[in-house]
Amino acid sequence: MKKTILLLLALATIVFAGECRYQAQQINVGWKAYKTPLKIGVGGIFDNVAINATDTSSKKSFLQTTTLTIDTASIDSKNSGRDAKLVKYFFAVQGVKNITAKVVSVSDKIINIAITMNEITKTIPMKLTATDKVEAQGYIDLADFNMLPSLSGINKACFSKHKGKTWQDVAIRFELQTRKICD
Repeated sequence: MKKTILLLLALATIVFAGECRYQAQQINVGWKAYKTPLKIGVGGIFDNVAINATDTSSKKSFLQTTTLTIDTASIDSKNSGRDAKLVKYFFAVQGVKNITAKVVSVSDKIINIAITMNEITKTIPMKLTATDKVEAQGYIDLADFNMLPSLSGINKACFSKHKGKTWQDVAIRFELQTRKICD
């Protein structure tokens, strides 16, 4: 009889135990572009990034439902003059107001993200590190998104500071804080 009661209590605990799910807590989107023939990096973040994701029971499935919408006017390089130039002479040249990033697939070390910029979508493989937060790092080539007119615009606007050279590869980084909620 005692075994039966203990077994029923154990089953009740399992049945009534809440499920856990992951939610987005905070997202940071960073970038580093390169200037001068010495390829000096200049980086920053975007302050306005909207995240759309479905709360799921595993971090991997949560990531696979994630889409970001990045407001290009919210660029922040810690230099307001530079930020204004990037908006005016880079993004506005081709009318790029938003960039979207949608997770396509996730493995232990690689996350593939479909990035849409200038109405062109390319899947970018990124190095994945997942601990208490998820970090992804990779590179885009502006030519893949037909952004060379914008690159030319920023190169002309910053010709002397860039010593005539602005590179077309850009390092990108996503950092997502998640939290696990158990009912």
